[in-house]
Amino acid sequence: MTWHITEDAEAFRAAAVDHFAADPARNTVLLTVSEGARRRPLESGRYGWWAEPDGRVTGAFLFTLRHEPALGPMPAVAARALAHVLPDAAELTGVRGEEETAEAFARELCRVSGRTWATARRMRLHRLGDLTPPDPAPPGRARVAGAADIPLAVEWMRQFARDIGEEADVDFTPNIEPRVAEGRLHLWQTDEAGPVSMASVSRIVAGQARVSPVFTPAEQRGRGYAAAVTTAVTRAALDAGAAQVLLFTDVANPTSNALYRRLGYRPVIDHVGLTIT
Repeated sequence: MTWHITEDAEAFRAAAVDHFAADPARNTVLLTVSEGARRRPLESGRYGWWAEPDGRVTGAFLFTLRHEPALGPMPAVAARALAHVLPDAAELTGVRGEEETAEAFARELCRVSGRTWATARRMRLHRLGDLTPPDPAPPGRARVAGAADIPLAVEWMRQFARDIGEEADVDFTPNIEPRVAEGRLHLWQTDEAGPVSMASVSRIVAGQARVSPVFTPAEQRGRGYAAAVTTAVTRAALDAGAAQVLLFTDVANPTSNALYRRLGYRPVIDHVGLTIT
């Protein structure tokens, strides 16, 4: 049993293809991020897969941020072993993944390094059952974002990052532009206020697509716009051929969890974001 680590997204996807296909929902982050990296290489650019003695891949990871790996589902022994072979492990500031996996990794890393870890955020992965649009729908209509909407979407993405505790002082233009170019970013718009909410969906990979982000400015919240634009982008993913539509919620936010349940999303498994100090 061993880890294989590479900077080649294509090699990573080829090695782990059967592992991902067995459960694309639980591997959604790894699938969508590596798919994007095939088109626009990530600055971090590190990927890995865990191979059993018979060659089967039963775990994988990649870096979404320079010092923060995202772990897919894997055996606990693989998570602990990764703490010993991961390059620059001493520089890690966090880890994300399913709760049991991420904690096994963090516990082993801190055991051998003398560092400490703590839970910074709890998230819940949801999968769409039967889509149930809001009734009544709020005023306005959904539309696909265009090039003229990019500056607004970039600013909203910055606010979204700040709201969820992510790094916000970055240029989100490279993140937004492909979403707009590919028609994956939708806005909810009213006659009085113009755009009031946005939602995007990932490319369809292995039959699944993930809704993220969903954002409504603070002054427009509580009016049903997020539910409406999420419904629109979910329908778009289904119409494009997605067999599964997924999204994450913050476990600590009862409003968003209740909203997505009303729309037909059902819990799959909990994830955590851990800090390592």
